[in-house]
Amino acid sequence: MTSGVLFVVSAPSGAGKTSLLRALIPTDPRLRLSISHTTRAPRPGEADGVHYHFVDRARFEAMVAAGEFLEHARVFDNLYGTAEQSVRAVLAGDLDVVLEIDWQGARQVRERFPEAVSVFLAPPSVPALRERLSGRGQDTAETIERRMRDARSELSHFGEYDYLVVNDIFDQALADLRAIVAAERLRRARQQERLATVLAELLRD
Repeated sequence: MTSGVLFVVSAPSGAGKTSLLRALIPTDPRLRLSISHTTRAPRPGEADGVHYHFVDRARFEAMVAAGEFLEHARVFDNLYGTAEQSVRAVLAGDLDVVLEIDWQGARQVRERFPEAVSVFLAPPSVPALRERLSGRGQDTAETIERRMRDARSELSHFGEYDYLVVNDIFDQALADLRAIVAAERLRRARQQERLATVLAELLRD
């Protein structure tokens, strides 16, 4: 049975990761975005099971203890995690899964799922990142400075990833992501598995 590709996408806050994935995934029928579990409260417009699986801290910690997470991390005093069983079920159906997680989660995924393909999204410059964070109009100056510090910390881990994409021009960054997805699907080992019957027929004497 063929299986899909697990993509891990990370980026500092303000790099445009969420916007890029929202543009990418609906245009590709084989891509699925993994829905994380979190202990944070839903924001206006968010629905349980659509944006996140919202659970309380006791339930989350019970899942950690049971080893149910492919990865989990603490971000801004909240807990986030990816249920391993649900990811593997989608992959078993020959669909590709995208995990939108930070470097801590990405490191855990690589340990338990070494064949995962990782992509790091970076902003084009420090001024551009600051402008994007300020342009949201939702955060105080203190929060923006904290996010800038967190962004530098996140950026220091780009060397752990397979691909590095700079989100300067949105459409170009989106095209780069599409190219990565296409290239990984066309790897010889994956194509050999998927096209086993056809290749056997072509090579038959």
